[in-house]
Amino acid sequence: MAFLDNSGDIILDAVLTDSGRRRLARGDGSFKIAKFALGDTEINYRLYNPNHASGSAYFDLQILQSPVLEAFTDPRSDMHHKLMSISRNDFLHLPILEIFENSGRSSERDTTTNSFLVAVDSETEADIGPFKGLIYGETTTSDSSSKIVIDQGTDTNGSPGPTVDLSPSLRETQYQVEIDNRFGSIYNAAGTRLQSPSFVSEAQVATYYFSLRGNRMVQKITEVGAADSSINGPRGSRLMMKIGASLRLNGSTGLFTRLGGTSTVNSISVYHIDSTVRVTGVTTGYSIDIPVRFIKKV
Repeated sequence: MAFLDNSGDIILDAVLTDSGRRRLARGDGSFKIAKFALGDTEINYRLYNPNHASGSAYFDLQILQSPVLEAFTDPRSDMHHKLMSISRNDFLHLPILEIFENSGRSSERDTTTNSFLVAVDSETEADIGPFKGLIYGETTTSDSSSKIVIDQGTDTNGSPGPTVDLSPSLRETQYQVEIDNRFGSIYNAAGTRLQSPSFVSEAQVATYYFSLRGNRMVQKITEVGAADSSINGPRGSRLMMKIGASLRLNGSTGLFTRLGGTSTVNSISVYHIDSTVRVTGVTTGYSIDIPVRFIKKV
């Protein structure tokens, strides 16, 4: 990973993603570049200087000359903030994604680690749970298992009110979820159905897509009777899910000793691996990283 010198001519540096390279390698003539994404992860807009002594042509000079990361094949590491086009010019607020944490155990993080904890086997579940923020990674259907809830909308401090639907042009109708496939997989909120990833990258990142009303994992917040939400303004959609532990974590400590460490949860000694699950709204490109700690009793 390196930065490109952008102080002179504008640089175009492009590579294919892992998915694009895989399709090109088929060699059957079906490869065609149909989509691309733009992002501004490296840009600091505070560098815009409307008082530049040389005039308006120089107001954004520092922004245009900002070093940018060289292109690489993993969009998870590069495209943190994707750009979007909006035809309307009357929007005062853009929507965000937030973790919804209610007053019960069902969708709250562990306050000590600020993470959702995933117990990777039934022994760890039994000895530690029920515990706030604990997701049962083996017995996913257990009522004692927590779930992850992501709310989408505009946080406008209550004006307009939270009972108002978000504009359809800003409402997320599909979410992309990325998780390290070595550690876990995605289930529906009840834990009854293992979801299938769309693809798994060479870096072992599994990518899932969930659509509004497609499998009830995504719903409009105002239609599910949700009196509470993390969004204090017009509300869009809600994604609910659980995480199941991989067989590699369930059956051995190899990855824990190589990639993780040890800690204590509820006075029980555990192996742990820290990771993140990234949720991205396909409409707006807004993303949120959810901290997840996989744990196994020592």
